[in-house]
Amino acid sequence: MLGPAQPAKTDGKLRQMTNPSRSKRPYLIRAMHEWMDDNGHTPHIVVDTSFDGVAVPQEHIKDGKIILNISETAAHNLKLTNDAVSFRARFGGVPFDVWAPIRSVLGIYARETGQGMIFSHDTDQVEPPELHQEVEETRSRPHLTIVK
Repeated sequence: MLGPAQPAKTDGKLRQMTNPSRSKRPYLIRAMHEWMDDNGHTPHIVVDTSFDGVAVPQEHIKDGKIILNISETAAHNLKLTNDAVSFRARFGGVPFDVWAPIRSVLGIYARETGQGMIFSHDTDQVEPPELHQEVEETRSRPHLTIVK
């Protein structure tokens, strides 16, 4: 598991060691899906269909978005990876392989309660790394003498 960034001292400089930041979105979607399933609720996701690679039935898109039931009974072979949501479902009795990039998922909510989580498009932007901070060397020159 990646931990918080730790400072490292090299050559009198304090450098911020940063790990590449991954989007929290897929982790939150998986957690909310599990929570809804544990509570007997029906998880639905809202997908922005304007993203490249979104594969959903076009006739069910409204205002550039589609709401998809991702419960175990509706979404067969459901995969919630860090990159995409994919599953096979029936739409009007016709099977369809759904695929949506994770960044196209705008939210997840429980049909029964409306409880869930909404994501904005800018939540996946990685913060720029902090500037390296110069630290003065606290030690003075060594005081060694030659012993013969």
